[in-house]
Amino acid sequence: MMDNMMIIAGPTATGKSAAAVALAKRMNGEVISADSMQVYRGMDIGSAKITEEEMQGVPHHLVDIIEPEETWNVVLFQERAKKAAQDILGRGRLPIVAGGTGFYIQALLYDIAFTDAGEDTAYRQALTRYAAEHGAEALHDMLRKEDPESAEAIHPNNIKRVIRALEYRRESGTAISAHNTAQRQRQAAYRAILFVLTMDRARLYERIDARVDRMVEEGLVEEVARLRERGLTARDVSMQGIGYRQILQALDGEISMEEAVRIVKRDTRHFAKRQLTWFKREPDAVWIDIGAYKDTEAMLDHMESLARGVFAR
Repeated sequence: MMDNMMIIAGPTATGKSAAAVALAKRMNGEVISADSMQVYRGMDIGSAKITEEEMQGVPHHLVDIIEPEETWNVVLFQERAKKAAQDILGRGRLPIVAGGTGFYIQALLYDIAFTDAGEDTAYRQALTRYAAEHGAEALHDMLRKEDPESAEAIHPNNIKRVIRALEYRRESGTAISAHNTAQRQRQAAYRAILFVLTMDRARLYERIDARVDRMVEEGLVEEVARLRERGLTARDVSMQGIGYRQILQALDGEISMEEAVRIVKRDTRHFAKRQLTWFKREPDAVWIDIGAYKDTEAMLDHMESLARGVFAR
């Protein structure tokens, strides 16, 4: 019999964390974060990290587990998330994966095999130099010509992933997007229900803008300044996250702080759009339109009922 798993995905600012906590309390669950930024200690405001109070006593995994100077990627996530899921299941509880990083969720749900064809260090260094000399957008244009689907899914500023996709193309002769699509056809490793929270686009964008304003009020600039004082720069993977990268540019005098905040809002809205596009590829996703329910409890009742139906099969 396959192990049960609930997944709560969707774009940023839709309330995934709160829904995960509420359903964990209803269904004897524990939460596994599928967020690429909340793993970092000391990066709380910009990552909209769930607080101890918001956890309401529900155990959370893969939150605050590494330093910002350390590397974190999908392979490490998959390894740690699988261990966490088995630990939770071994104690007779339900793993509830919550987050908006679609590639992480896909890697865990389908137990994707990450092949590493021979490493061409010289090619990687050449791409890194090209990005430094011509900019992230120019590197991203290279990927768009080689693999348009991957280019659509990977943000131009995520230089590491852009380089990896170009490397994969060179090493294997095929697009990494084709590899990922093939992996998505694999049988799910869990008996899972994948919820995707969504809402009216205009309302979502309003929530995103309000959240960014709140982050600034709560001390986002001071948080980035502390990280900068530690020696972290735009070259660190952790500092490439939306919010951190732009505020860092302002602190370095490249743009004004007002412009940085505007770009954070714009880039977060674009990110939410890409998240929706990613999850639309999941044929078995259960879309939950938050605005279609009279209140949050009604939405949670519906989600709980659907999940119990799947797990009873």
